[in-house]
Amino acid sequence: MAKSSYALIVGGNSSNREENDYYATPPRAIDDLLSMVKLDEKIWEPACGGGHLSSRLKGRGYRVYSSDLIDRGYEDFDEQYDFINGKPKKFDGDIVTNPPFKYASDFIIRSLDSIKDGHKACMFLKLQFLEGQTRKKELFSRRELKHIFVYSKRITTAKNGDFDKYKSTALCNAWFVWEKGYDGLPSVDWI
Repeated sequence: MAKSSYALIVGGNSSNREENDYYATPPRAIDDLLSMVKLDEKIWEPACGGGHLSSRLKGRGYRVYSSDLIDRGYEDFDEQYDFINGKPKKFDGDIVTNPPFKYASDFIIRSLDSIKDGHKACMFLKLQFLEGQTRKKELFSRRELKHIFVYSKRITTAKNGDFDKYKSTALCNAWFVWEKGYDGLPSVDWI
């Protein structure tokens, strides 16, 4: 994956960031998402990291295809795949992931291009993802963002998947749910 020409780092100095922006999401985030939205039985997790979200989805009965730019040793890892720059793939299901923040817009656009109408692209992102002129023009103008589920109590991601080391955060996160073919304004709710 090409390095960005500028650092879009919020809440931290770029020298302290994990090189490939690997910040694992606690598995309970899946439970939170599923309490708010119904997903297809087939899920693609394209930035699976250590498998935290994939494992929880499988445990909840979903058929999960897990890929990532880097094989981080997840036992059910399906493929080393560059989601942004790799050959485009079509997927007959929903996409659920916590993308590298600096490539989040690219992940969303690729996700929407990869799924069929009526399917969802669910992204765990910092709430400040809503900011930005470029995102407003190139992404939010598509009007396919259907839901934003904001965490009312902070949820901590873990640099390099080390949850023992990272116990708190100053960042507010949310699940952003795009639905391909939806044309409207998003609803906002709280988890």
